[in-house]
Amino acid sequence: MKRAVTILFATLILEVAFCQDATDIVHRAYLKMEGQSQYAQMTMQVVRPKWTRTVRFKFASKGTDYALVLITAPAKEQGQTFLMVKNQMWMYNPRVNSLIKLGPSMMSQGWMGSDYSNDELMNEGSIVEDYSHSIIGSEQIGDRDCWKIELTPNQDKNIVWGKQILWIDKRDFLILKAELYDEDGYLVKTQLASDIKNMHGRTIPTKFTIIPEEEPQNQTIITIEDIKFDVNIPNSFFTIQNMRRGMNINFNF
Repeated sequence: MKRAVTILFATLILEVAFCQDATDIVHRAYLKMEGQSQYAQMTMQVVRPKWTRTVRFKFASKGTDYALVLITAPAKEQGQTFLMVKNQMWMYNPRVNSLIKLGPSMMSQGWMGSDYSNDELMNEGSIVEDYSHSIIGSEQIGDRDCWKIELTPNQDKNIVWGKQILWIDKRDFLILKAELYDEDGYLVKTQLASDIKNMHGRTIPTKFTIIPEEEPQNQTIITIEDIKFDVNIPNSFFTIQNMRRGMNINFNF
């Protein structure tokens, strides 16, 4: 009996340590890609069987509560802005001077016609705080050994996904692959990260490809052209007044 209790106690200790390791890995991967704040210039290609569309934009974020996006191309959408403050999101179109607050039904719609939803781009939440984590295996992505980690949403969080599975590089803590599942356990889309480069002192992927499971011929590809981490962005930057400035928004952090 004593031996059985000892074995059980040791097993529990190992399980707790294993769980903590998974959370630590996810936390390090999150900080590697997100930082406390960031400013980036990006290009997005929406690829469909019969056409391809390119959108260029500037992106600034602070933690998980603040984000602002400015569309710089194509010309017909230049100056459009998107603002997220905590759980609220707005879109501004300077051509018609229209400010729209995006309700819950619009958060799942594709952002700028892409395979990223409004919620994913602007209000994805924290993969550290909003989920529980467990290592479920190891796998090779290209020439890199990765932890395979399952994320299940915490009960007190309003999360879009039923679960996520991340492949995190063991050397540089890069999320090289992510599978996103709905509440019924069906795979909805896969994100692949590639083109690893040193950007402002950090080794990160600079190309992200989203592939919908039911329409694998469709893709959305985001390429990071430039990025800065842990920049000093005041909260006053993330306001409706500032988003209305459109192409005159000052991103010189």
